[in-house]
Amino acid sequence: MLTEPLKILAVDDIPDNLAALEAALDQPGVELVTVASGFEALEMLLREDFALALLDVQMPEMDGFELAELMRGTERTRGVPIIFLTAVATDERRKFRGYETGAVDYLLKPLDITELNSKIAVFVELARQRREIARQRDELGLALGRVRAHGDNSPLAVLEIDAGLRIASWYRSAEREIGFTAENMLGLGLKDAPFLAETGRADFIAAMRALLEGGDRRERQEHRFIRADGEVREGEWYCSSLAGTGFRGASVMIELLDVTARHRAEETQRLLIGELNHRVKNTLATVQAIASQGLRHAASPDAFQTTFSGRLQALSRAHSLLSAATWEAASLRDLIAGQVAIGTVSEDRLHLSGADIDLPPELALRFALILHELTTNAHKYGALSNETGTVTIQWQRDEHRLEFTWRERGGPPVTAPERRGFGSTLMEEGMAADGARVVADYAVDGLIWSLSLPMGDSAPPAEHRKEPRAAMTPPTSPEPAAVPAATTAGGLKVLVVEDEPLVAMELFMEIEDSGAIPVGPATTCEQAIALIREAAPDLALLDGNLNGERIDPVADELAARETPFAFVSGYDRSHLPAGHNTRPMLGKPFLGTEVNAMVLQLAAEAAQ
Repeated sequence: MLTEPLKILAVDDIPDNLAALEAALDQPGVELVTVASGFEALEMLLREDFALALLDVQMPEMDGFELAELMRGTERTRGVPIIFLTAVATDERRKFRGYETGAVDYLLKPLDITELNSKIAVFVELARQRREIARQRDELGLALGRVRAHGDNSPLAVLEIDAGLRIASWYRSAEREIGFTAENMLGLGLKDAPFLAETGRADFIAAMRALLEGGDRRERQEHRFIRADGEVREGEWYCSSLAGTGFRGASVMIELLDVTARHRAEETQRLLIGELNHRVKNTLATVQAIASQGLRHAASPDAFQTTFSGRLQALSRAHSLLSAATWEAASLRDLIAGQVAIGTVSEDRLHLSGADIDLPPELALRFALILHELTTNAHKYGALSNETGTVTIQWQRDEHRLEFTWRERGGPPVTAPERRGFGSTLMEEGMAADGARVVADYAVDGLIWSLSLPMGDSAPPAEHRKEPRAAMTPPTSPEPAAVPAATTAGGLKVLVVEDEPLVAMELFMEIEDSGAIPVGPATTCEQAIALIREAAPDLALLDGNLNGERIDPVADELAARETPFAFVSGYDRSHLPAGHNTRPMLGKPFLGTEVNAMVLQLAAEAAQ
């Protein structure tokens, strides 16, 4: 401890000489330890630390020279300064021997007290300085050890780069996180560092050079790095640069945080938010289409409310089934059970036949609405409207197709409807857009609906794609005022690419109301490109995503043909195809007036 007194050893076989030394010594913070022989001195030197040894030359058994030689031959006592005290007349040979044994001075008795204290004071001060240096060395070593331990234990990879762009420090944390050992990394130039990718190495070296030349700075940078196992990772590099001082050059201390998992999570979150936004808007557009179609066919507000609420309930039950299965698939048998059991119907009037199969989400939602419409009509007009009728639902699936049949028996006599209702339109147009074959048999003894739908990844064959529909016959009304040719859509063919049948139906009707001819709808990119090449549409309205399939190839095909097109999507522009995200866009849900305006805008573009 610094508060402990420094000790000086005095060795003399004459007690009076030792007493005189004690009386003469005038050094604060110094303790004089006296012994009478060389053997006692050696024993004391091995137990205590001394700043100085005052040795009498003439002593029995072991003189001062012999004691000095023994001190110089021992590691513990080798550094203790020695001053010889002697009463023998000056003899140059004795002095030479004294200095030869390691003495720093040679004083003659009787001693000059002032001279003795001055010389002792010098060695006392040197001892104090050595003690302070040793203390600072120990503290610095402890501090450096703690810094090293923190660097080794850090959850971030810690390394240091020197002014020559070489790796000066490589902590265990770097070895743990990156995989390379300090033995292989220390002294290695950044141009050869194996954890830097070749594509980004020049940028990283330039960034480190700028830090080294910029003095004391702190920066966060982003660079990729390569682990020892070859995996490329995303990294955030927290850099602290220190300017060079004296003999020490500039350096950069780096803590590397692996943010690969965070980047992936952020990208997943972005995709999920975009997908959620798309699905919500698609759902709203579906609800809008249900409302619009219901209004077109409703006999009264009360009838509209009843049918609208029933259709929403059908969608809601299907959504619940899909949510329970994390939106992966829905059981066809569960869909039937949820949609068919409307009202009080005994089990012997419902006959289900078929092994349970799973339907993908979009198809499940369509089936829910179709089953709801079939069941509602059966209760109102068909086999379930009396006490004796029955409904048989049969289905089977092979590797490529689903065969589904709804058969009613025992109800009132059946007659073909004079006009198509919502359910018929949904069956014949919505499902046919997916390549299904839909056949309605209005037999007198009972209605039969047969549906044959492609399953799996294969696209529907070309013969099942819908041909361009003729424009609706406009109602008898005064002729509309003439409009410039650049703003009329009359007679133009408009391709509709949309995987949601109800939304496609709504777009068809709005396009027809504008005087144009709707083409499609196409529900896959393959179908869309085939229709573009076969029907050569003048304009196109594209969904932003088709059941997870990106719309990019369709947009590229239309752009190559210089066919004006717009997106009708629940996504924002950041999810639109690269190179086409400045095209006009109509957000879901949309108003009929917005569809008409978009068609006219594209028609004006085509006219130019």
